[in-house]
Amino acid sequence: MSIPYFDAHCDTISRCKRTKEPLRDNGGQLDLKRLSRFARAAQVFAVFCDGAGRSAEELFAETRTQQSLFAREVSMNAELALPCRSRAEVEAANAAGKIAALLSVEGGELLDCDPERLDWAASAGVVFVNLTWNHANALCGSHREDPERGLSERGRAFVRRLYSLGILPDVSHCSDAGFWDLIRMGEGPVVATHSDARAVCAHTRNLTDDMFRALCECGGVAGFNFYAPFVSSRGAATLDDAVRHVEHWLALGGEKHIGLGGDWDGCDALAGDLRGAQDVPLLWEELARRGYERPLLEDLFYNNWLSVLK
Repeated sequence: MSIPYFDAHCDTISRCKRTKEPLRDNGGQLDLKRLSRFARAAQVFAVFCDGAGRSAEELFAETRTQQSLFAREVSMNAELALPCRSRAEVEAANAAGKIAALLSVEGGELLDCDPERLDWAASAGVVFVNLTWNHANALCGSHREDPERGLSERGRAFVRRLYSLGILPDVSHCSDAGFWDLIRMGEGPVVATHSDARAVCAHTRNLTDDMFRALCECGGVAGFNFYAPFVSSRGAATLDDAVRHVEHWLALGGEKHIGLGGDWDGCDALAGDLRGAQDVPLLWEELARRGYERPLLEDLFYNNWLSVLK
């Protein structure tokens, strides 16, 4: 495929652990063979598990297990992919014809909400950390639990440590109050790796217009999520519904702040005819049909996420 691809969120590693399928070629929504068809490709793979009822040590052990699985699978497929953390590493991997494979952690509870455990995350190559998943934690409320609760003092210390290590905080799943506390801290770019526009689909996982503008102003990027309930509140979501989100953000001046955040293997119902990452060209083609030119599309589909990396 002649188009570039940089997506900031998938749950493929936890799926591979659960199903025991390989990262190279599997029955999920994303694998390395499919990504290798793009002109150049980068994918952020999330470490994820639902922490309900699990101890801090169990969660951190699971985090290390998934990180090891990621590292092993990428190493076993070195002819297709290379582990990356920085912008330079992504560019070098792509220049060599390889997929750039990056790592994130979805939920501060997977690191015991402990600023000290971010040292391990940095050494493991993590580029983004979600402050919360759907459950509130010691750092912050989530969009679903304690949505009025913002960052705790521990949360602020956690955020400061993130930035000092070159890791960016991810506000997908975060409470609105936590989002604004983070923006007010003013430490650096904020990302929303897999969220849509709340003005188009009124779901708490999506960003309000004011949130999106603030994210743009701090130099962040929002990754468009293909999960149907975040794309449309009317039931089955179409590709037109998906495009409405992108165009809404473009109208807010988001040309340099929109990326892909497919949520591959983290959801079952996708918008339109999308079945997995291999179908991303459908969105490109529809935007091109509407008159959007290639330089803008390359920003949305690749350059904007690249620009936010150190």
